[in-house]
Amino acid sequence: MDNLWHFFGRLAQMLKTYFRTAWREISRNKVYSALNILGLASGMAAALLIGLWVYVQVSYDRFIPGYQHVYKVRYNVNNNGEINTSNSTNLPLAEALKEDFQEIKYVAQTDWMGQHLLSVGDKRINVNGAMAGSDFLKIFQYPFIQGNAGTALSDPYSIVLSQTTAVVLFGQEDPVGKIVRIDNFHNLRVSGILKDVPANSTFQFSFIVPFAYYSATDEGVKNSLNDWNNNSFQTFVALQPNISYADLAPKIKGMLVKHSPKYFAQTKAELFLEPLKDWHLFSEYRNGVVTGGLIDYVKMFAIIGILILVIACINFTNLSIARSEKRAREVGIRKAIGSRRKDLVLQFLTESMTLTVVAFLLSLLLVILALPAFNNLTHSTISIPFNNGLFWLTMAGYILLTGLLAGSRPAFYLSSFNPVKVLKGSMQTGKGRHIPRKVLVVVQFTCSIALIISTIIIYQQIQHAKDRPVGYDASRLLMTDATGDLTRNYEAFKNEMLNTGVVSSVTKSSSPVTDLWASNSVTDWSGRLPGETLSLAIIGVSDADYFKTLGMKIVNGQNFTGNLGADSLSVILNEAAVKRMRYKDPINQVITWHTVQQQATVIGVVKDALMLSPFSGSVPTIFIYQPSWSNVVTYRLSPYVNTHTALTKLAPVFNRYNPTIPFQYRFVNESYASKFDFESLIGKLAGLFASLAIIISCIGLFGLASYLAEKRTKEIGIRKVLGASVPQVWLLLSKDFLLLVLISCLIASPIAYHYLQNWLMKYDYRITIGPTPFVLAAVAATLITVFTVSFQAIKAAIADPVKSLRSE
Repeated sequence: MDNLWHFFGRLAQMLKTYFRTAWREISRNKVYSALNILGLASGMAAALLIGLWVYVQVSYDRFIPGYQHVYKVRYNVNNNGEINTSNSTNLPLAEALKEDFQEIKYVAQTDWMGQHLLSVGDKRINVNGAMAGSDFLKIFQYPFIQGNAGTALSDPYSIVLSQTTAVVLFGQEDPVGKIVRIDNFHNLRVSGILKDVPANSTFQFSFIVPFAYYSATDEGVKNSLNDWNNNSFQTFVALQPNISYADLAPKIKGMLVKHSPKYFAQTKAELFLEPLKDWHLFSEYRNGVVTGGLIDYVKMFAIIGILILVIACINFTNLSIARSEKRAREVGIRKAIGSRRKDLVLQFLTESMTLTVVAFLLSLLLVILALPAFNNLTHSTISIPFNNGLFWLTMAGYILLTGLLAGSRPAFYLSSFNPVKVLKGSMQTGKGRHIPRKVLVVVQFTCSIALIISTIIIYQQIQHAKDRPVGYDASRLLMTDATGDLTRNYEAFKNEMLNTGVVSSVTKSSSPVTDLWASNSVTDWSGRLPGETLSLAIIGVSDADYFKTLGMKIVNGQNFTGNLGADSLSVILNEAAVKRMRYKDPINQVITWHTVQQQATVIGVVKDALMLSPFSGSVPTIFIYQPSWSNVVTYRLSPYVNTHTALTKLAPVFNRYNPTIPFQYRFVNESYASKFDFESLIGKLAGLFASLAIIISCIGLFGLASYLAEKRTKEIGIRKVLGASVPQVWLLLSKDFLLLVLISCLIASPIAYHYLQNWLMKYDYRITIGPTPFVLAAVAATLITVFTVSFQAIKAAIADPVKSLRSE
């Protein structure tokens, strides 16, 4: 035991000596230490920030107990050889799954979750909520504050509130058993209180109402309870704990065809389950197979974070190796008086670790300062988990890894010096010893330039899509959800809106102009090939003013007349649908489509419009006359009326015809612009991290230029005495760095091209990569290098040669 204490005592004393020596060396060389700390801190801060963002994305829904057994029900259909994946299901499927498969423990159907008005007395709030089957809270085990999953949704006229919603409506009173009115239609009794849903949850809701209430009070839902063709809902299941989905998958594949061959045999529909753990990260399907999604960007930014950290570590390594000659005599003396190589390695690694710890503390401060802006940019709620022991354990490993990555090369390089040669002043002076340093500079600038190229190409792709014609006029066009009494009073409401003089046109439809909420199968049309299938997006319009209001142009045939009797047997196609159906003359062609299983005549063709992704082609779409399909009211403000004035006049009209729900509106051009949000975010983050990578690289470049200028002071003095000009001296000190940056450009360009070309392939509407991004990146990198190096080069060039040669 005494020997053990003696060992630890010696170890502590040795580490104390190493640390004291390391701190003395750091304090003695304040400029280089500051550059090292600043470069490392910036790199560590960027990597930590990215790491926190990646962790949040990967942790989505993992807080739900038993999430490994939770799935969403989806299916694939064969659309003329192309497999399309559906995100929605019908209502009879839930009961069929429960009856047919004992492997399934719970099944629940839901709506698509939207805003509803909740009121208690004079208190009214418009919040997001769900209509969910009785097993929903057994599948998704959100923690209860009051109530339980077994009974909370058993009464159709009950409601489960989130903690925050309960406080807003009832204050500090106990809300359980009290009454909440929904949409000013029905009273519901509070049956439970849930903890607020975490930010890293796919579902975001403030209340849950039983699906039984939905089907009892909504005629459309009631009619869909046994309708295998109305795929307008979501279905979720939880498997028995001992069941593997791989065993269940082949059994459920043919469920739709088995129960409803009339609707699903022709399209060869195949059911499958999508695991909860994949919802957030793996959302993109092509030909029935998941191909990626957010996971692609999570991987990309994880790599960027690692690259930025590597760039910062390269700075440390380069500056340490560059200063090796100054420390060579120290190494020689230490070896001459008995220091072993491993002692020197430990000494230099201690210096590295000390710098890294200081840099880490500074990086934490930088992250704390940057988080509000970063959260605002990414629409996140990321925070540093200071109270999490696992976080600090991870950070300890992070510091150790960074310290070793940054300090290993200098430690082993410096400790390898031969003491006899060093003390004689005969260190290696050949060009070969500079190769590792040059390679590292090339590596870090290759990474930085590749990020600059990526930023430019992402920007070009976004602008390419933004400049694309959308097929309708979004200016002064607004949308309001057709909730409450708006649907029942639509005609009177429309007339009064027009009478205000601030609105030039009004219409109502089943989906907004910036989205497509439904699709349907066309079972027969002229020219259909044997076995050919066709699915079209479908929009129900309420009047003849739909295309006029949106500014969409009818290029062939005629518009709806506004007469239900005549228009109910007529349809209008867009150009993409005409092309897909191979019509040369579509007018008066007869088609049969699933929704009513009846024939309809094509009376017109409308110009294609971008209602989904601006990066994809126009979706083949069929427009039908269905006044009862009421989801969105769209209206265009008169051209010469101030927007604020117009909205002020419209608010009383909306409140008069829909008094229970506050007047809310969305500008169509803003809704369309939001389709670029994700790509714009990726571009901004890429630009931010590219800038940071360049800044970190320049910190190292500044340090190297400063060191080399200092080292060659006497040489520069002699050259100036012999007649060298300032530009000649500047070129002497700058040319090596410029050459390295140009080599980096040549390496970065093909690498960036390869990865960005693959990234662009995910978009149907995309740019062709030209030389401009590569030229701009090369010019930018060169100018940044010239600016960084020139400060030290010019400073050395204009120095008085007499002072630099005086010591000789």
